[in-house]
Amino acid sequence: MTRIISGYAGSRRISVPKTGTRPTSDRVREAVFSALEARDVLPGSTVLDLYAGSGALGLEAASRGAATVVLVEKNPAAAKVCRENARLLQQGAPKPAPRIDVQASSVSSYLGASADRGIVGIVFIDPPYELSEDELTQNLEALVGQLSPDAVVVVERSARSPQPALPAALELDRRKDYGETTLWWISPA
Repeated sequence: MTRIISGYAGSRRISVPKTGTRPTSDRVREAVFSALEARDVLPGSTVLDLYAGSGALGLEAASRGAATVVLVEKNPAAAKVCRENARLLQQGAPKPAPRIDVQASSVSSYLGASADRGIVGIVFIDPPYELSEDELTQNLEALVGQLSPDAVVVVERSARSPQPALPAALELDRRKDYGETTLWWISPA
């Protein structure tokens, strides 16, 4: 089990898939959301949580004021956990409740089919550490046309991973290390 840190669902426990995921630690999630709140980008935002696992990042965003959250997870068991967690989170939501959608799909399939789904303000990319750098680059390239001009993309990787190769339309804002975890903050160029 893990928990939502803050917002209307603060302290609510959410389930984590039994295998196949690597949940973002509370410490790293708190740092991410403190930075997002400092940028004042959460209220009313559209959030995309790729490689969602339990959905903790996207659900934290919903709890803190995001209007729409899409959790993309291809593992059927993990997608089921995302749906259950989303349902629990929406039960106690203020009105209007955030829209939380779970897509049981691979990230590449979802991004390839989502060009007409609207503009995204915040993207979390927390793939399995074994995801190739080429595939991560393809994910970033597929996102370019879907990002708002002031979008924030947060990529979580192993501290041993190289800096993601960015398409020309994206630029690195900063890198922050938390033990074995590195966060890459990326925005439209």
